[in-house]
Amino acid sequence: MGIFNALTGQFINVIEWKDPSANTMVYRFDTNGHEIMMGAQLTVRESQVAVMVNEGKIADVFQPGRYTLSTQNMPIMTMLQSWKYGFNSPFKAEVYFVNTRQFLDQKWGTSSPVMMRDKEFGMIRLRAFGIYSFKVNDPTVFLKEVFGTAAYMTTEGVAGQVKRTLVSGLSDAIAQSNIPALDLAANYDELSQFALQALAPRIEGLGLKLESFVIENISLPEEVEKAIDQRTSMGVVGNMQQYTQYQTAQAIREAANNPGGAGAMAGIGMGAAVAQVMQGAVQQPAAPASPAAEAPAAPAGETKFCPECGAKIARSYKFCPECGAKQG
Repeated sequence: MGIFNALTGQFINVIEWKDPSANTMVYRFDTNGHEIMMGAQLTVRESQVAVMVNEGKIADVFQPGRYTLSTQNMPIMTMLQSWKYGFNSPFKAEVYFVNTRQFLDQKWGTSSPVMMRDKEFGMIRLRAFGIYSFKVNDPTVFLKEVFGTAAYMTTEGVAGQVKRTLVSGLSDAIAQSNIPALDLAANYDELSQFALQALAPRIEGLGLKLESFVIENISLPEEVEKAIDQRTSMGVVGNMQQYTQYQTAQAIREAANNPGGAGAMAGIGMGAAVAQVMQGAVQQPAAPASPAAEAPAAPAGETKFCPECGAKIARSYKFCPECGAKQG
């Protein structure tokens, strides 16, 4: 029995991986140089995929479940090893567990400004930051293109590459969205969804899938922010005439509550009168000028003639309106 136990200790009959971390993407099962027994139990948990590798070549892929390894459920491995049907001897192989769950709360940000062409402001520079999430969508592609032959890999191993890829395409995504620079702050959700669709294909070649992309903030140039403030102020003011009337009423109330309010109110009244006169002058056309020396009409039967110029004037006039001569 002792010799039999020693021999069976050289073989692996249970293969599984319990992930104690939150950021491990791939783990290579440690065989310690031992062979895997035919009939060994392989357990693949939810959010995992097990990949069998034979002499550097990817063979069979196992989805979540419990498997008893045999030639029936390892067809590629059987073909690569040229096993005959019913092969029961131990064999050497590498088993990689790939974590397929989402990796959340990954930070992204523009280390340097990205360029955007805006219809109103031309070329402007933007800074932005937010979060994204991704997962392994194609384990075999990921192992070939990214993982290689390491013992394990965490999100730090790919986050830098993914982040730079996303940020480099962000300026194109913003430009293609056709959202004006003045409206970007009000359209973060819409822009995030558009960026998600535009950026997702950029990492598919790595076997990854971009699950979410969130824009938390976009910093605009100072001149654009001033333009936004001006537009906001105009929107708050609304009808300029009503706003002026409201301001005048407020000033009158404050002046009435002020000990020196009488003089202030008089000044406000005079200013309002002047404003009305000026507004009327602008809005109404000037009346045509009357003849320069036209005398007022005198009541009939009460007229006389000026002894100096002979103009017909009212009898009650003390001075002639034509020549200014004093009347007797």
